[in-house]
Amino acid sequence: MANTKSAEKAARQAEKHRARNVALRSRMRTAVRSVTAAITGGNKETATASYKEAVPVIDTLVNKQIIHRNKAARHKSRLAARIRAMQ
Repeated sequence: MANTKSAEKAARQAEKHRARNVALRSRMRTAVRSVTAAITGGNKETATASYKEAVPVIDTLVNKQIIHRNKAARHKSRLAARIRAMQ
């Protein structure tokens, strides 16, 4: 429990930030999942289109410092490699 006014305000802000961060991370995971589903489906055009939609979502989280830039690069690189490897 917060003891001071400023600690109470910080706790309120932390809850808001946490809720926003959870939602944004969920958006990223959904975008990555849609690319993975398209790759599994075997349709390269759909996979490429969903990848192009997922990249800005991932980059947004980096700019907001919700995920590390190396994690974002790793996700994008692995997805792109899987799309390139498709027939």
